[in-house]
Amino acid sequence: MRFQLRKCIKCFQYTLKEKCPRCHEDTISAHPAKFSPDDKYMRYRLAERYN
Repeated sequence: MRFQLRKCIKCFQYTLKEKCPRCHEDTISAHPAKFSPDDKYMRYRLAERYN
């Protein structure tokens, strides 16, 4: 079983659980997505970020 560091989007606490122990909200992965030089959708993500 692999544990993945997760972050609460409400209180910004780091945990290994799917639900935050402090506020009981869902958590998201704290790691960025893997980079690929041949990412077909990069221009769409960048356009969304900078608009």
